[in-house]
Amino acid sequence: MKKLELLAATALSMMVALPAQAKTTKDTSQDTTTQAKPVDAGPTQQTPAKPDQNQPFASGNEIVVTATRRNQTVQDVPIAITAISNQQVENAGVTDVRGLEQIAPSLQATTGQSSATGAILYIRGIGTAGDNPGFEPAVGVFIDGVFRARAGIAISDLPELERVEVLRGPQGTLFGRNTSAGAISIITAGPKFKPEGYIEGGYGNYNAWSLKGALTGPVTQNLALRVDAGMRKRDGYINDANSDRKLNNINRYYVRGQALYDNGDLTFRLIGDYYKTDENCCGAVNVVAGSTTPIDNFIAAQHGLVGIYTGPPSDRTQAVSPGRGYLEQVQDWGVSGELNYNLSDFKLTSITAYRNWSALRNQDIDFSGMDRSYRQDYRTSLNDFTQEVRLQGPLFGGVVDFLVGGFYLNETLKLRDTVRIGNDGNLYADSLFALNPSAGFQFYGSYNVPTFPQLVGAYTGGPALPAGTVPLLGQLIYLNSPQLQGAAPPGSPLFNYLNTPLTGNSPGQGNNNDNFQVKTDALALFTHNIIHVTDKLSVTLGARLNYERKKLNASIYNNTAACPFFTSTNPLAATYRSLMQQALGSSYANFYLISCNPAVNSEFNGNYTDHQSDTKITGTAKIAYEFTPHILGYASYDRGFKSGGYNLDQATFDSVVLGGNGAQGSDLAFGDETVDSFEVGAKTSISPEFTFNIAGFYAKYYGLQSLIFSGNNFVVQNVPHSVSKGIEVESIVRPVEDLTFNIGYTYLDASYDKSNDFTGTPLEGFQGRQFQNQPHNVITLAGTWTPPITEKLRGLVHVDMRYNSRVDIAGLNPVTGRGYVNNPGYPIVNARIGLQTSDDKYRLEFWVENLTNQYYNITGFAVPEQTGTYAGYPSTPRFYGATLRAGF
Repeated sequence: MKKLELLAATALSMMVALPAQAKTTKDTSQDTTTQAKPVDAGPTQQTPAKPDQNQPFASGNEIVVTATRRNQTVQDVPIAITAISNQQVENAGVTDVRGLEQIAPSLQATTGQSSATGAILYIRGIGTAGDNPGFEPAVGVFIDGVFRARAGIAISDLPELERVEVLRGPQGTLFGRNTSAGAISIITAGPKFKPEGYIEGGYGNYNAWSLKGALTGPVTQNLALRVDAGMRKRDGYINDANSDRKLNNINRYYVRGQALYDNGDLTFRLIGDYYKTDENCCGAVNVVAGSTTPIDNFIAAQHGLVGIYTGPPSDRTQAVSPGRGYLEQVQDWGVSGELNYNLSDFKLTSITAYRNWSALRNQDIDFSGMDRSYRQDYRTSLNDFTQEVRLQGPLFGGVVDFLVGGFYLNETLKLRDTVRIGNDGNLYADSLFALNPSAGFQFYGSYNVPTFPQLVGAYTGGPALPAGTVPLLGQLIYLNSPQLQGAAPPGSPLFNYLNTPLTGNSPGQGNNNDNFQVKTDALALFTHNIIHVTDKLSVTLGARLNYERKKLNASIYNNTAACPFFTSTNPLAATYRSLMQQALGSSYANFYLISCNPAVNSEFNGNYTDHQSDTKITGTAKIAYEFTPHILGYASYDRGFKSGGYNLDQATFDSVVLGGNGAQGSDLAFGDETVDSFEVGAKTSISPEFTFNIAGFYAKYYGLQSLIFSGNNFVVQNVPHSVSKGIEVESIVRPVEDLTFNIGYTYLDASYDKSNDFTGTPLEGFQGRQFQNQPHNVITLAGTWTPPITEKLRGLVHVDMRYNSRVDIAGLNPVTGRGYVNNPGYPIVNARIGLQTSDDKYRLEFWVENLTNQYYNITGFAVPEQTGTYAGYPSTPRFYGATLRAGF
């Protein structure tokens, strides 16, 4: 692995050092799309770059971005930013936000147990998993200036774009809430004042097909409209070992309508969109078979099924219980309006938006053919209203470029949890003890229970117990306790109680239902000012006052029949519990957790409320110096913040049975996180053929909100001290007009401080270790060649690669020091070849994703209640196909 990393680093160095040799005429493929009628519409519109007339063709990084809410090229803004043009997005085959990681080395995007609620975005190793809807993102996603409240909400298929900006490091001044790691700003193609349109269709393996298109044009001199629509389908690539079902398919569509009004001084852009999916996601394959695997397979075999598929993970095969599945239906719609008004030298911007998102999911949560537990009709929804207002312009003759603004969010989050016991719930609890040679007893009568005389006879040398019989624990305790026999003679209530199976759970019992609601109000006032000290020296000062208030309401109702035994005041039950604790020792707690999982514990039934608020000041201070017209150096400090929130499940409630003081609303709360981030960097455009940017960063996180698997559920744990530090390099090499190389490298050291005390928590043993699933080294390479074939026709050859060094994903093996789920270093290679007309109106392209059919684990986890068993979410296999586009 070290050799592979060394070779990759050597290749990177050679390409960065590639001398510029050839010069030719200006290239238009990197130019941004301009409207027929020039519009200065603020941060969601794009102004064409002004090329240096002495340059033979445009620099490779002249994309205009609005990271500072001002139009600047990438090379002129003192921020670590990856700007991605629409052409790059199309060449890389990116269909949603997750695919951007193939182009941006410091960005990582993964999906866990749900593409809707389990999407994870990381920048510089810091991110937010989505397996707990109460956990808000650390990487903010903004589409046309509108904040998307969760990563999964932004995973919809993308329409035609203008560009994507990946802003690395805290963006808490201008972009606001939930950007303590960074922000992704997506700018879609807007209406144009000349008729244009296209239609594009594609087909590939796994019966994949897609169709999308757009139409835009003027209605009047001042009004233009645009409509985009698309749909995409694909068969699943994870096999069900117990049926012919396929998991992880795609079935989604979207429609967007836009209107742009422009009278010169005033522009208004109105956007309405609707997005829907109806899919089966997300399957997980077995990576490590634990000690309970034989029991899983034994129980499933009683039904003629596979319990846990133990073939290699690369088979992408999972055993699923019949009647259970992974249905996932998402509906997302919203309306936004952006107003820009020029007031002499000043500009007023207002962005108003309403978003409505909901998801319905089913899930076989034991991840096996055994029907232990499941979710049925799990629902979550988010309603968001946001309002942002900004005023900006020059002061003191242009010495100060000021900006002031305000932001408001009103959000309602609802969740209905539905964890329920399956048909094999009691059998599994009994089998863990009955099939254990050192135990050999049961609780719920899943197996035949011998009569007490039969049991006595077998223990006194009489006939062996009949085949298929397993004694109750109470029978064995009574048989081996002369004192108990004297106190509870045959026929007594205690005798009968110990010789009777405990009340077990009936199929379908559990959450019926657990309902959570969190209402959030967030208000912020901010200012961001660029002071031009000299023509070459500038200082940026910004601050933001953040106030957030959250209110929790929860209604818990579990009808799990096995739970009352553990809290019953019945003297018989209390005596039996005491005898059990003596007989089982530390295994008593395991029996309790298996029979009455915290996720379905009726002890927690009731109504709960809680509230919390945060007031924090964030800000930025930057200094930038233009050493030459082509070299910019900068240093910056940023303070970021993410408010606290609530775990929306029962996993963090405090059980009396385990020595706690009982469930309270505050048990679900977790605290805020803050970050102090320092960065130095340089941006160089030494020639049109070569740009080279480098940044070094150090970010100290306090109270980092870490989503971890507690053994039953995903919960948020605040980590006192964590650090993300490293180096980022990006370069564009264009030796000739038709050939472009994009090169990126990130070295990342993101780890928990050794000073943290994780004793007794799921993070025990991780002090000083790299965050799980975060590679130390990432390299991205992309080459695009568009050679002219005729006067009106050119070719396309595109190859891109992302290399991730080894990572540990889940668990920690004390023997090897590696995660039980891990990945060695691996590359992912995509390619595209085709023909295009010179005006880009017609294209025929053949493409392949994951060219080498590389297998890796996207993420992984310890399977609940299956000791030592770990599952992983498998990577996609090789996809290939063709796309045809026609436009006017």
